[in-house]
Amino acid sequence: MLSRALIDSLFDADLPTVEQLAAQYPPRALAPGAKVTRFAPSPTGFVHIGGVYVATIARDVAHHTGGSYFVRIEDTDLARVVESSGEQFVRAFSYFDIASDESDADPWGPYEQSKRARIYESHVRQLLYDDRAFICFATKEELAASTLEQQAEKIPPGYYGRWATWRDATEDQVVAALEAGKPYVVRFRAPEGPRGRAAYDDLIRGRIEQDDNINCVVILKTSDQPPRLPTYHLAHAVDDHLMGVTTVIRGDEWIPSVPVHHQLFDALGFPHVEYAHIAPLMKTEGGSKRKLSKRKDPEASVDFFIEAGYPADAVKYYLRGLANSRIAELPIAEALVAPIHLAECGVAGPLVDMAKLENISRDVIGDLTTAEVLDAVRTWAAAHDPELLAVLDSDPDLARRAIGVERDVPEPRKDLGRWSTFREIYAFFFPALFAPVTDPADERFAGLDPETVRSVATAFADAYTSGTDRDVWFDQVRTVARDHGYAPGPAEWKADQAAYKGQLRPIANVIRVALTGSSKSPDLFEVSNALGDDEVLRRLRAVGG
Repeated sequence: MLSRALIDSLFDADLPTVEQLAAQYPPRALAPGAKVTRFAPSPTGFVHIGGVYVATIARDVAHHTGGSYFVRIEDTDLARVVESSGEQFVRAFSYFDIASDESDADPWGPYEQSKRARIYESHVRQLLYDDRAFICFATKEELAASTLEQQAEKIPPGYYGRWATWRDATEDQVVAALEAGKPYVVRFRAPEGPRGRAAYDDLIRGRIEQDDNINCVVILKTSDQPPRLPTYHLAHAVDDHLMGVTTVIRGDEWIPSVPVHHQLFDALGFPHVEYAHIAPLMKTEGGSKRKLSKRKDPEASVDFFIEAGYPADAVKYYLRGLANSRIAELPIAEALVAPIHLAECGVAGPLVDMAKLENISRDVIGDLTTAEVLDAVRTWAAAHDPELLAVLDSDPDLARRAIGVERDVPEPRKDLGRWSTFREIYAFFFPALFAPVTDPADERFAGLDPETVRSVATAFADAYTSGTDRDVWFDQVRTVARDHGYAPGPAEWKADQAAYKGQLRPIANVIRVALTGSSKSPDLFEVSNALGDDEVLRRLRAVGG
């Protein structure tokens, strides 16, 4: 056991004691059953949609129990910190409504681990005082050699047993290494003796038993790279205790680490927290399933959803339904406020089905009013399509008329699933985005004789009148069809096919393609009213000549 004087020499003299820190971080005043949860992302790359999934569950559990939810940035691996991560955090937290309930103004901050270095050092020093930690000068080469030896013996790799060469070093050996200027880490002194079994109750998976930890894990990183920051293991135990976390909701990749975490809680004199380990989001590949991957799958990034313009409520609804299948059966408005129950979360990773999400998005957008859609598209376009924003703002009345086509009705159109497809679906309404069809031999006229195409477009334009009566408007189409030898309707065609060149469809298609550029479109009567007489005639004349 190292002397107190030697231990003190490794730390700043004004470092607070653990008792002072305990007094600084007061216990939370919680109602019975209230949960305090946290989302703890690392700024080492983009935010994974799986992180949003976990955060959604954590926030919901806290709020539905009358507790608190906060975000703590785990930035102790400074070498891997990506500067732009902070900006993406802000976007993701705002878009998906997972921003923290707390801030550095609250008594449990700060909420960035890099700002809590002295807190961790105080607890590491205490562990050294209590002989629950030790100084380790093992080099990378020595550790690599130990790993090779363990692999050869087919035993788990780690710093334990005869490979824990600095575990029982004398004070003289430690002093000599320090005087030689050798860099060191601080390792947790794992319990010795026969390896036992660790057991605990997971709030999702029930009783879990696994081998107890024998590895003397690093808890404070190397001394030659200031600032001195902890590993996740120590930071988790210290932060979740001092910040009053009751329930740690995190990915199931951390299940193997629970035994060492419990040992750290015990060594520090902290009560254990509850754990709920979430199964990862999955996707299909071939005939099998795999985890949604940052490297392989663009939809793994939250920016994919934001840039594509999936409505936040659609993604939130979908993720909540993946967490609890019960919620997926509810109407969207109810589902967004229904409680997520940890006991109903599955132990197998849910499959991310982008086609299903698209359908949900169509439903969400379909339920929006014209004003809400325009506001949402403008917001998205301001960040991702400035040209579209300029077009919308140049003629707001046209934008409202276009979006309103087949919208504010009992069964609205549901062809728009992402704001990024707005241009593709609605561009034909806007002269600045639409190139009139000028060639009567265009393939979109489905092989109809070009002279007939030109004649139909000209005749329809010459006699065209707008109005508020749909039947009167479509009578114009039927009249042009009859005048060109085509049946004006199904009844006439069925009664005497020999009397006509064909059905009404190819004639109506001439008008549809001329006005919209496509053989498929919303209701032509509504489209024409949205476009206005001048634009309708301009487009017809472009084909008719």
